[in-house]
Amino acid sequence: MNTPTNHWVLTFVCTDQPGIVHSISGAIVQAQGNITESQQFTSTESGKFFMRLQVEVKASKEEFSDKIAEVAAKYGATFHIDAVDRKIKAVVLVSKSAHCLNDLLFNQRSGQIPIEVPAVFGNHSDLAELAGFYGIHFESHNISDASTKQTFEKMLREYILKNEIEVIVLARFMQILSPEFCREFEGKIINIHHSFLPGFKGANPYAQAHNRGVKLIGATAHFVTADLDEGPIIEQNVIRVDHGKSKQDLVAMGQDVESKTLAQAVRWFAEHRVLLDNERTIIFH
Repeated sequence: MNTPTNHWVLTFVCTDQPGIVHSISGAIVQAQGNITESQQFTSTESGKFFMRLQVEVKASKEEFSDKIAEVAAKYGATFHIDAVDRKIKAVVLVSKSAHCLNDLLFNQRSGQIPIEVPAVFGNHSDLAELAGFYGIHFESHNISDASTKQTFEKMLREYILKNEIEVIVLARFMQILSPEFCREFEGKIINIHHSFLPGFKGANPYAQAHNRGVKLIGATAHFVTADLDEGPIIEQNVIRVDHGKSKQDLVAMGQDVESKTLAQAVRWFAEHRVLLDNERTIIFH
């Protein structure tokens, strides 16, 4: 009987130095593996080497990991191995806006994004019906002051750890997470916001933008850090508008670009295509 072939995605990060690719390739040959996709990058700013491979190999994850661990020890590297196309577990946080949540859940159902969303949590109940349409558990939690925010984060932390959640997606969640929570889950929280920050803050940013006659609108998806809206950027998109667009047009166009930008960022994260290089990201498309 033929041993089934496994398809693994491998990410590998270390200080750049001679021989890394040769050593990794040698380990794959020893495991009787075949590279189906390969990308690498050396950062001149940090001096780090980044690699993402997809490898077909008959070895188990443990056996393949042992081979790569030998190389990692030699170069002082960190690495991660996962099955190609495995659905990672995601929890989504929302407030009242439905567009990003709807797009994420539709993409999950259609198989366009390899995620599994067991629950959606909101600080309002407005999107309970939408989550229910997709068969997703929804909970609404009051977050009105420091005490209720602490209670919410305690519940969320326990849920994440108990259910082995791998990414937290803020789908227009209009609350600020505490610095402690951000640090605990650094590199695992993805947020989306419109491109008008910091120019047009507060309520009705699209109305403010319309009144100022902006010509470009867009969105930014980034990792959440304790510094508000300043985490490493994963994806950005922009579209052109003109004086003929109404405020309602700008809102509709903005929501569309927000949804697509967040979905792309989550897709790349789920496919292990996003690697951190200090304050910026390396994206292997």
